[in-house]
Formats: sequence, structure tokens, C-alpha cells
Amino acid sequence: MMIELCDDMKHGAAAHCRYDRALAVAVLVPCHNEEVSIAKVVGAFRAALPDATVYVYDNNSTDATVHVAAAAGAIVGHEKCQGKGNVVRRMFGDIDADIYVLVDGDDTYDASYAPVLVRRLIEHRLDLVNAARGGTAESYRSGHRLGNAIFNRIVRSLFGDGCNDMLSGYKVFSRRFVRSFPALSREFEIETELTIHALTLRLPFEEVLTPYKERPPGSESKLRTIRDGSRILTAIFLMLKEERPFLFYSSFALALSLGSLFLAMPVIIEYLETGLVPRFPTAILSTGLMLSAFLSLASGLILSTVTRGRREAQRMVYLSVPPLPMGRVIQCKGNGDQALTCD
Repeated sequence: MMIELCDDMKHGAAAHCRYDRALAVAVLVPCHNEEVSIAKVVGAFRAALPDATVYVYDNNSTDATVHVAAAAGAIVGHEKCQGKGNVVRRMFGDIDADIYVLVDGDDTYDASYAPVLVRRLIEHRLDLVNAARGGTAESYRSGHRLGNAIFNRIVRSLFGDGCNDMLSGYKVFSRRFVRSFPALSREFEIETELTIHALTLRLPFEEVLTPYKERPPGSESKLRTIRDGSRILTAIFLMLKEERPFLFYSSFALALSLGSLFLAMPVIIEYLETGLVPRFPTAILSTGLMLSAFLSLASGLILSTVTRGRREAQRMVYLSVPPLPMGRVIQCKGNGDQALTCD
């Protein structure tokens, strides 16, 4: 993909286009049993980003997904470990590019917005552009919109504001983001990990509202509302422990200390009135809870230092990757003289 970059010179009123640079754009499509929709997805993204390379990684499909994707012009890879998180981890490790477009293979996202998202990433010098879903209520399965809103609110309250649709499967990443992302999730909680990675490292990212539509007839969703919802909630809980250990462990310390005081008050009052401590088991339990509270608080303090060191290491990895060229996108050139609309 050729991006004509135009630098706005500080000492002149006019912008000066100094060079063209070929930016490698990879479209990543993780798939499991998507033979109904994958050909349309591959064709749409090849039309929207003519010089991008479309990769379809199959995750143990039992239908003709692999053959249909290859026939549509995609480079097909395979990941045997089941789960979307495992596929994304493999794709990020295998594929080298300047810009990565991640999208589901179910034909629910609008490929025509891909040049808009890529342009936003380059011109605003971002590491992540999230395509927030703007479809009607009919586009979502029952309970999914409410669950998405709840999970987004939880993440915003714990890790920071800025993302209103973290579970969207349509995102654009810089090379820096991908090379600093550990990809530890196994299944659909990968979107949560991607968002929290951007928030905890304070990476520049934005959201763009894009259309969202229903799956085509004959295509079946792989999401299981209760199972995957519980996995996402568990992932948020575990990432809170990993990324904000002081908050996590101090919350337990507060609960334990309040429980200890609640049990200790009658014992203390009785001791002040009679000089006796007849309820030894309660006194021992109260003491144990308070000791546990102090241990939990100390654990939070120690692990917060460990987390800071890990973030510094991630930041160093992030800074070791060259950034995208600075400038303003004038034109996204496709095959031959064909030009993409990037406005």
C-alpha cells in the first residue's frame, strides 16, 4: 500500500510532499467455520485496500473455510489451539507489517471503512483505532448490547476512559502496538486484553463509529452469551490483579480489616466492662483476619513495584520499534493508478 505523505512545514504556509513510502498493511481475519461469509469478507477488504495482504487463519474449521478463503485470494494459515485469542496470538507472531487491520470473518463489519481507519491511524499518529459498532438493535444478539455496555463501564472505571466498544472485532493497530502486546488470552476475551493493554500503557488510540450488521443467513455465531461473558468478566478480574495489584489487594485488605474490627468490637467492649476475654475463638479469628489484611496490603505494595518494572520493560519494547512516518495522508494509492478514498 503506497501512502503519499505530506509534511506540513512549520516555516511555510504550504505543505511540501517530500517522499512516498510503501507501508505494508496486513488484514488479519481469524476464522472458525465461516465458509458462508469468508469469500465476501476477503473480497471486500481486497477492494477497499488493494495493496494490502489479506491473511485468513483457520482455527480447526470443519467446513470449507480454508478452500473458500484461498480461492478468494487470501493467504491461509492455521492455528490448532482452539480459541480466537490463540489465533490472534499466532497471527501477531507470524505476520510482519507496518499496519494491522484485525476483523472478524463473519461479514458483520464494513470493509469500506478500512481506508478511513488506516488514515486516522497515520495522520493522528495512533497505535490503535477501534471501530465502534453503530448498528441497530437487530444487529446484536439478545443480551449482547447490555453486556457490552456493562463490561465497558467496568473497564473504564478500573483502567481509564476512552473506549466505548472494547468488544468490537474490528480494529487497526500500529506495528508498535503489536510488537509490545503479549497476547495471553485464549478465546474471545482477547478484545478485552487489547483494550486494557492500550489503557495501561497509555498508548494513543481513538474510536471511529462504523456500521454493524447482522450475520448473513446460514452463518452461526461462535459466541456463547453466558460462557463467554463469564470468561470476559474473569479476564477483567485477573487483569486488574496483574495491572493494578495495589488496588486489587488493598480492596481485600480493607474487607478483611473491616471484618476483623466487626468481630473484635464485642470482645473489646466486654473486656473493658469486665476485664475478661471469654470469647477466645472470636478474638483469635479477629487477629487472624487483621494479620491477613496487613499481608494483603504488603502484597499489593510489593506487586505494584513489580508491575511498574514490567510496564517499563513493555515501554522499552514499544519505543524500540520505529514509529510510522510523520505526515498527512494525501492519497492512498492502490494497484496501478487506482486511488482509494481516504476521506
